Amino acid sequence: MSPSSQQSLRLVVASRNPVKLRAAESGFRRIFADRPVTAEGVAVPSGVSDQPMTDAETLQGAENRVREAAKQCSDADFWVGLEGGLEEVGGELAAFGWIVVRSANQDQLGRSRTASFALPPQVRDLVLSGVELGIACDQIFDRHNVKQSEGAVGLLTAGSIDRASLYEAAVVLALVPFINGDLYLSE
Repeated sequence: MSPSSQQSLRLVVASRNPVKLRAAESGFRRIFADRPVTAEGVAVPSGVSDQPMTDAETLQGAENRVREAAKQCSDADFWVGLEGGLEEVGGELAAFGWIVVRSANQDQLGRSRTASFALPPQVRDLVLSGVELGIACDQIFDRHNVKQSEGAVGLLTAGSIDRASLYEAAVVLALVPFINGDLYLSE
């Protein structure tokens, strides 16, 4: 798919979370700057736990979301799954997200993982006791519904990087196979 054609792109994002919708739409607009982009969110199950606790489970959640979104809404140009997750690394609990993009006309997948960051001990301990990351952040930082605003990364970076911008960069990277299709063709 060429990023230079003028045809409008329709994205179906496998979430109704406004942060994920904004990240997907912004990432596509960065790559397909000369094309109109519209994003629609659909609620679909991830098929993994509410708080994925491994890299593999988080990636599986993003892949499952893309597949379910395509089943639910088959007339898009692209489907985007974004899944936040955690994994214990070196005694710390790292937070990150996986992005999976699927195209309609190529039935191709692009995948990318965000940067990761270590959670503070108070948040880590709540999460390890079974509390979802967003709820743990709400409790520790005395906030409400942080996962649909700046996210843990926004709180911990004093707003320098929010959840949408963290995910947006990974959306752009997940589009690499689509804008360099000839380099990614299977043999």
